[in-house]
Amino acid sequence: MASYRIALNFEDGVTRFVECRAGEKLLDAAYRSQINLPMDCSDGVCGTCKCRSEAGSYDLGNDYIDDALTADEAAERLVLTCQMRPTSDGIVSVPTRSSVCKTGQQKLAATVAAVVPHNDAAIVLELDVEAGPQFLPGQYVNIDVPGSGATRSYSFTTAPGHNRLGFLIKKQPGGLMSSWLGHAKPGDQLTFAGPMGSFYLRETERPLLFLAGGTGLAPFLSMLEVLAVQELHQPVHLIYGVTRDQDLVLVDVLEAYAARLPAFSFTTVVADKMSSHPRTGWVTEHMPEGLLHGGDVDIYLCGPPPMVDAVRAWLSEKGIKPHSFHYEKFTPNLPLKESA
Repeated sequence: MASYRIALNFEDGVTRFVECRAGEKLLDAAYRSQINLPMDCSDGVCGTCKCRSEAGSYDLGNDYIDDALTADEAAERLVLTCQMRPTSDGIVSVPTRSSVCKTGQQKLAATVAAVVPHNDAAIVLELDVEAGPQFLPGQYVNIDVPGSGATRSYSFTTAPGHNRLGFLIKKQPGGLMSSWLGHAKPGDQLTFAGPMGSFYLRETERPLLFLAGGTGLAPFLSMLEVLAVQELHQPVHLIYGVTRDQDLVLVDVLEAYAARLPAFSFTTVVADKMSSHPRTGWVTEHMPEGLLHGGDVDIYLCGPPPMVDAVRAWLSEKGIKPHSFHYEKFTPNLPLKESA
């Protein structure tokens, strides 16, 4: 029997996946997975189970009243989970916290497969898990730093569903995770929880502009891996900005994606004006007008807060309003991220 994978995104950033059988209502599929989505009547009358479908196709039928879901709401992809029958994989935003639905982050055990330093700038951490976790390309997990009682948040660099997971971690002198990775070796054990975050790749319907700052490159590698196995027709350009020359890591990986994906191109920028790099300064100084496609573009931005704020201000000053703008701020050594 056919089934569809539905990602439930909660207000607190937690994502849980449920398998919905063909013809099955999403509310029933969630209950079967012990996720208690909000509901009252379950008959399409009260509207308590109203959510938003972010992606995917579905059938709502006609067994609900207008007071529960108006025609205008349905046109904006609002759904009643007690009536919604998915007809493809999809994403549904649930307007409440995961704890209210008696669920939360999944906890997984992992084994260190490799720890690869890149100059003094970053570390690539590879983990093996028994079953490849599901997540949306661009999302992150909270990794427990062994022996510290603390966690750190890192985005996947790999595609969903694989047993080998990759993470790109900024090397911080004296940092908890950096210090642990300094003596970590293959075979060491750790745990992580997730997936988390609202920064993820949406359906590609128009040109994409990716803006990465430092190790904010990580989620874009996951996105590119997913795009590489799709029939990509829209152009994708990545601008990768760093502070120093030695912070430019994994450029060879980007070159490999450019070879695999004819529609993908990238440029690199070094902020240090003393650098001999061909492009120096801020990322906003190296965004040709053609990349913005007159606003008919989806922009994804991941970087430290000053970069995110600078790009947002630059777009506002230029009067450029992209079709969609998704961003994620991160601060090294802090366990939390901010997405929009």
